[in-house]
Formats: sequence, C-alpha cells, structure tokens
Amino acid sequence: MRRSNLPAEPNRFVGRAAEQAELTRLLEESRLVTVVGVGGVGKTRLALRAATETQKRYGDEVRLAELAPLRDPDLVDHALVEALGLTDHTLRGPREVLIEHLAERRLLLVLDGFEHLVESCAPLVGELLAHAPGLTVLAVGRRPLRVAGEAVFRLAPMSEADAVTLLAERAAEAGAPVVQVHDSTRELCRRLDGIPLALELAAGRLPLLSVEQMLCRLDDRFRLLTVGARGALPRHQTLRTAIGWSHELCTPEERLLWARLSVFAGTFDLEAVEYVCGGAELPPDGILDLLGGLLAQSLVVREDTPAGPGYRILDTVAAYGAEWLAALGDTERLRRRHRDWYMGLATWCELEWFSPRQAEVAARTDAALPNLRAALDLCLELPEDAHLAQHLAGTLWFAWVGCGRLSEGRHWLERALALESGHEEARLKALWVLGYVTILQGDGTAAVAALHECGEGARASRNALAEAYATHRMGCLALLSDDMPRAEELIGRALDGYRELGELNSNVLMGQVELAMARAFAGDLEAAVVICREVREVCEERGELWTRAYALYVLAFSAWTRGEFGEARELLAECVTINHAFRDQVGLVLAIELLALVTVSEGDPVEAAVLQGATVPVWDTVGIRLFGSASFNGPRALCEEHAGAALGAEAYAAAFREGRGLSLDAAVERALAHRRDPAIGGPAGVAGPVAPRPFRTARAATVPGTRKPAGSPTGKGGEAAG
Repeated sequence: MRRSNLPAEPNRFVGRAAEQAELTRLLEESRLVTVVGVGGVGKTRLALRAATETQKRYGDEVRLAELAPLRDPDLVDHALVEALGLTDHTLRGPREVLIEHLAERRLLLVLDGFEHLVESCAPLVGELLAHAPGLTVLAVGRRPLRVAGEAVFRLAPMSEADAVTLLAERAAEAGAPVVQVHDSTRELCRRLDGIPLALELAAGRLPLLSVEQMLCRLDDRFRLLTVGARGALPRHQTLRTAIGWSHELCTPEERLLWARLSVFAGTFDLEAVEYVCGGAELPPDGILDLLGGLLAQSLVVREDTPAGPGYRILDTVAAYGAEWLAALGDTERLRRRHRDWYMGLATWCELEWFSPRQAEVAARTDAALPNLRAALDLCLELPEDAHLAQHLAGTLWFAWVGCGRLSEGRHWLERALALESGHEEARLKALWVLGYVTILQGDGTAAVAALHECGEGARASRNALAEAYATHRMGCLALLSDDMPRAEELIGRALDGYRELGELNSNVLMGQVELAMARAFAGDLEAAVVICREVREVCEERGELWTRAYALYVLAFSAWTRGEFGEARELLAECVTINHAFRDQVGLVLAIELLALVTVSEGDPVEAAVLQGATVPVWDTVGIRLFGSASFNGPRALCEEHAGAALGAEAYAAAFREGRGLSLDAAVERALAHRRDPAIGGPAGVAGPVAPRPFRTARAATVPGTRKPAGSPTGKGGEAAG
C-alpha cells in the first residue's frame, strides 16, 4: 500500500507561509487539529500542503478521506475503510476494522468536508483517537468537531500581498495579460476579501475583462446578490457574491450546465455529463465545449483517475448550482436521470466483468462509487423505487465480491431487501447476492436464510435462473463446510441449470472451479484438472481474469503434487497478481498459503514460514481461518509440518513473526520476488526439497450455518508461532 493517497498539487501553492507554519506546529502538539473557515477560504489546499510537509519531515503514513460526496451518515466508517485501502471480509463492523488497523500504526488521517456529517464523524474520531495512540487526525470543515483534545485552527482570508500574488499567477495560467500591481488590483483583492476561491474565479475572467471592468461589475453584483443573504457573515456574502458574479458572467447554457452538474457526487466523466445534463436546452454534442468553459473559469476541476480523466465540481460551487436547479424546479428530474445513468453503468459493468475489460470495470466502479451510492440513496428514498434499489444492489455483486467490498455490499443489500418492492425478479437477485456475500463473510446462518428464501421464491415464481444461483451458493457453502458430496451434488445441479438456460459468465465459471475443488478435495484430482483447464481456456478466450485466478490455484496444486514446483510457482504468481489487483483477499490468501507449501517443497523452510506468517493479517480481514475448513487448511498444515520440522520451533516462530509483520503490499512483493531452483535445496543445516504428497481430509457432517475450527497436524494452525 502506498504511504500516501494525497493528490498532487495542480499548480503552485501561493503564500500562507505563516499559516502553514502554525498548522504544522499544531500537528506536532495535538492529535486532533481541525481547520475551520468559510467556504472557499482554502482550507483543503492548506491542510493537504501541511500533510504533505509532515510526511516529508517525519515519514508518517498519510491518508485522505474525502467526505464531501458522502450523503449517508451510516457510511462514514465505510468511507474511512476505503480511504485507508482496507479490505475486510469478516462480520466485524467497519469501526472495529479501523480500530484494529490503526491500533499500532503511526498515521496522519485527513478528513475533508465532514461538516454535514459531524454527528457521525465526531464520535468516530473520538473513538479512533482513544484506541490508536499513533493516530493524528487533521479535519477540514466549516465548524469544529467538538471532540475532547481538539485544537481548532481558524483559517482567515489571505493577506493583501498573498492575494495579489495569487490573482496574478492564476490569471497568467488562464492566459491573461500580465496583471500589474496597482491600486485597482489591490482594490479588487480587498473587495473579494482575500478569499482564494473568489480570487481564482476572478482570475479566470481576466483574459476577457480588465481589472477596472471587473471592479465595475463587482459593484453591481454586490448590490444585487447580497439580497436574500441577510444575517450571513460578510465573508460568506462575499463568496456568494463572487460565485454569483461568476454565474452572471457565464453564458445561459453554461449556467444551466452548472446547475445540472450539482446532482453529481465526487468525480464524473464526460459521458455521464452528456447523458444526465443533456437535453433540448443543452444538446449533448455541445456539452464538451460548455464543460470546457466551466473548467477554464475554475468552476469545475479536472481529476485523473485510474479509470481515465474525470471532473469534479467544487463543493461551494455545486451548492450554488443546486439552489438554481431547485429554483428551476428541476432537481428531482435531474436526480432521476443521474440515477438512471449509474444504473446503466452498473449494468454495463456487470456484463463487461466477463470480458477483457474486467480491470477497466473494476477501476470505473471504484471511480464511480460516490455516484453509485447517491443512486442507491435515491432508490431507497422513494418507496416506488424499492425494486430499483434491489436491482442495483444485486447488479453490483462484482463490486462487493470481486473487488473486496463485502461489508458495504451487505449494507446496501440488507437495506434494499428490507423494503417491499413487488418485483420478485429484483428481490431474488438481491437475495442470492446477499447469500454469496454472507458466505464469504463467514456468516453461514445469514447465508442459509437468504438462499433458502431465494430458492423458495424462485420455485414459486418459476424463476429457473434465480433457483440455479441459490442452489449454486448453497453448494459453495457446503464446499466451505467440508461436505464434498453435497457440494458436488448442488454445484453440479446448478451448472446443469445454467447450461439449460444458456447462462455463461464469471459466476458460472466460478461454479465450475468450485466443482473442481470439491472433486480435488474428495480425491479426484485428475477430474479437477480437466475442469480447470477448460475454465482457463474459456477465460483466455473471453479475457476474464478474476475466475481464471481460482482455476490457476487448482492447477498449481496439481503441479505441486507432480513435483513441478516451478510450474506451480508461475501459476501462483499470476494468481497472486490478479487477486491483489482486484482486492480479492480470499483468493490472495489461498494462493500465498499454497505458495508457502511450494516454497518449503523447494527446500526453503525459512521463506515458507515467512509467507505463512504474512497470511495471518490477511486472514484476519477474511474471517475464520481457512473458512473453518480442514480441506482448505491442508496446504497450510502440511507446510507448517515440514517447515517446523526443518527449522525447529524457535527458528520457525522467528520467521513466522517476520512475515506477520509485513504489510499486505510487502507480503505480495515478497511472494512474487522469491525464486528458487528446486535442485539447490535449502540453506545450510536445513533439509532439501520436500517430496509432495496428496492429502485428503476426513469429511465431517456439518449443519448449515455452523463452522468448524481449522485443524493442523500440531492442532494449532500456525497460531503458536504468532
């Protein structure tokens, strides 16, 4: 994981030397510092600058959580989990995950734009600070959090000298003639109260107007636009005036686009703008030029994302636009168009997940997440749209399961299913997706309830596809419960149903891999290899990666049993790379466990023990170790047996502790970097390569929804070494 997710500065940071020094001092003395001030005064820019300098000076990890796009206060904890780059598949709430992750780390957490969520943020920040002594929080908003120990830094507007410099530099960037520093320039900066956003908006107009012309227009705007803002602080009036003045200088089409853009949350792309904001008054083919005009005036900013170039409307600017949209009586229509676009995007992503664009889908979903949340919120607000909430939450299964967002997925699925929709098909899909999510979380009871309801409803409504998915996931639960005959029977029945219906996608291929696993664990490895080779071929034809990684896991196990350690390692390296890219912790940790067994078989028990230790923190995010399955625990138990015998308890424990201390990125790097010639054998004093031997576990009958503890030859599953 990168030590910082702070964005690069878009242009030169101007002035604020004294403020930056004071804020840096407060960060050295206080564990909670809140920067407060009016909108547009430059709070975020200064906070990010101070955070960057703090990281350079002390080497601390710094993470930014942008809360302004968030509308649901119940998702604040989830947003912080996302900002910290955490993936957790367990039943733990996100707050527990945060506390455990931060407990022993030295980290600066920047919370930007929390003011509308202060009732949720304040207790969260207080609890995190109480449990994580190495945590410092730099909050940015328009009011304090009012948490014990908070140091409040009130950011004033810029000094006249800094304001003039900022105006001149931003005007030059906009292509304006050189701004001369004279009385009119200083007067303009004073009239704009030294508020950076107001100054930048003014700078965007200097290619068209002189400073003197601006002053004349500003006089008119002050008289007109402060009406209706009585009781507001003068600086709030000034900013509103500056924004309103920019609004007045826009063309009518630009003003309308500005208002319509206010329905977006976070970043958005051009295609989304063309659909959501286009219409008779704004033809879609003219949107690009209008967006460029708003961009040139600093009303919209460009943001590059892993999914490609995107745009964001500044929060204060968006709020002004939202008022105009409401005045036009068009808010609800635009929100529905926004929802429809992102429902369409989710549908496209679900289809393209089974294609060469799978990695692009993951990136686009990540970039669109704030807007997808806004769409889900709207669906849940309106009783008549309950079926759309169920459909959207179910359609996003690949984002919940394939991209490591199980906890958030469960949040939306359960909220959607709590509503009566009257649309059985949407409800059934949400139910089997919920069953899938809860299986991977280790909550067998919830999984059985959801899948039983789905199966009953599917049979009653004669929905053969939903019944196949419910049967498939019940078979998956049997697989993880070590009931291989039942797993083979249920998954096989589901696959027959898929074939009859012509269903082929990543879920279907995953069912084939799960069937292969059931047969491998039952002792029929040859049949398992045949299935997974077929799956790999289909994945290669379709460009599918996610399911391919699981097929490679089975093929790597087969290669290990044949003593083909090099082949097994290459297969697992690809498996690790894919799963790490998709944040699929389940596939990742299984691959590293098997890689550890390959490593000890090659004769390097030290590195094998390190890799085993490295999986412990990952398993902590997945849930019950090896799902409570003795079958999936087989590679780990065998590796522990041989590595422990070769090294002795003390040396094994030391190597295990070393691995356990690795970050996720470091563990992946270690797994991929290790290369060994199996003919070399182990280090001095350690036995050479271990002869592979197949293993089978005795099947124990299980009750659906119950879990068995993982076993190992030592009866400790590696925990003693931790």
